[in-house]
Amino acid sequence: MIAVEELKRQAGDRAADYIRDGMVIGLGSGSTARYATLCIGQKLRSGELHDIVGVPTSEETATLARAEGIPLTTLEQHGHLDITIDGADEVDPDFNVIKGLGGFLLREKIVAYATRQEIIVVDESKLVELLGTKSPVPVEVIRFGWRNTQTALERTGARPVLRQANGKPYLTDEGNYILDCHYPGIAEPCTLSTQIKAIPGVVETGLFLGMVHCVVVAAADGIRIMER
Repeated sequence: MIAVEELKRQAGDRAADYIRDGMVIGLGSGSTARYATLCIGQKLRSGELHDIVGVPTSEETATLARAEGIPLTTLEQHGHLDITIDGADEVDPDFNVIKGLGGFLLREKIVAYATRQEIIVVDESKLVELLGTKSPVPVEVIRFGWRNTQTALERTGARPVLRQANGKPYLTDEGNYILDCHYPGIAEPCTLSTQIKAIPGVVETGLFLGMVHCVVVAAADGIRIMER
């Protein structure tokens, strides 16, 4: 059996092969996307890649990228990205994904929206037939009135749980709360996304629908590439 961390590394390394000289790239967050960032940094240091600039999807990724010598930019300076490599918590057969267990879903979605090609890197355990069967849907919400927002989310069929960190409510990079919404499977993700985003107090959801172009899957029998 290949260890899960090794599968994640293989997926991240393979996704980094999509990067070409001169690209503006989105640098995803999470344990699998981290390996892609590490590989890109190594390619820059070895001279295999040149003239890359990255837009990080979290402060955590920004710190890693700086340590790896990857020049950083912003969406204000570069509003259109060539490729973003990011992780996911679930991927369904239609390339719809759930993201946000790492806590960075808002910036990840903003970057994905600005990206020409969104590449998701996962190990095979993240593949599901139906979204919501393994992972909750993280929903970023304004702190003001969050309990009312939680009650409204319950009316969508969710069991929302306020995310905690060190005994306190978890705060995103933007200073918001996250409600992890547990569903018994999501048959109509587009309908659910519309319902959730119509609730006052909701900033963004971890449902990334119709945004992914390629999925790099690491499995015990090798790397598999799924493309639209």
